[in-house]
Amino acid sequence: MNHNGYAHPEVLVETDWLAHHLAAPNLRLVEVDVDPGVFHQSHIPQAIAWNWRTDTQDPLRRNILSAGAFSKLMARSGIGPDTTVILYGDKNNWFAAYAFWLLKYYRHPNVRMLNGGRKKWAVESHPLTTRTARPAPTDYPVPPSDTSIRALREQVQASLYLDSTALVDVRLAREFSGEMLAPDHLLHEAAMRGGHLPGAVNISWGQTVHEDGTFKASAELAALYAGQQVTADKNVIVYCRIGERSAHTWFVLKYLLGYPHVRNYDGSWAEWGNLIDVPIER
Repeated sequence: MNHNGYAHPEVLVETDWLAHHLAAPNLRLVEVDVDPGVFHQSHIPQAIAWNWRTDTQDPLRRNILSAGAFSKLMARSGIGPDTTVILYGDKNNWFAAYAFWLLKYYRHPNVRMLNGGRKKWAVESHPLTTRTARPAPTDYPVPPSDTSIRALREQVQASLYLDSTALVDVRLAREFSGEMLAPDHLLHEAAMRGGHLPGAVNISWGQTVHEDGTFKASAELAALYAGQQVTADKNVIVYCRIGERSAHTWFVLKYLLGYPHVRNYDGSWAEWGNLIDVPIER
């Protein structure tokens, strides 16, 4: 199989491979969509759904799940500590990548992403169903966290203007410039101020994928980031609006290119653009 020179090719599975392994033991397929209703229209056989608003985030505080809540999510999803989790979704795997980041934050060892997501699976006419899998609950211990892959606002502010840090804004160019606060259909989650972090470069998440949603080859990805001085020797912080598109870029940098120090600022612009008295560039 051609792995396109990726540093960690094992984290990607292809649609043809999955089509032949849907019934494999100790495997759990999880769909996480921007539009949670898509799953109920049709989905890959054996898949379960996570709602990004209610399953992967604290329902009251704007934060990721606590370790205890994460443990309960995994247990009711039929996922044990040794289960291989394969993630996929709509919109080029935006929230599948966010879920991948969350699972790695809580150190789940066996996590993979379906290259091309829902789009590629459907285009290739692989089977779809409306029946939802009902996995038996497991006992999932409360996990430790890996804080090295998450950036909090204090860390972001302390990293401004440092030559050793690369800040990567993965939003659309009009969001980066401050002309647009959020994509038109997402204005209910917009910040009060537009712009970007001082010193950030704008490398949209969409530049990392082909039309079919699959990731570009390593050489092309490496050139994309090196061209903006986002190199493996730097501490890299990626952000977007609410952390899902930046999780996609975090996945590219950490797992496909093998950058050793990459953090996702999941607070992203929805947090920074609403803070009082922080620096903003336009």
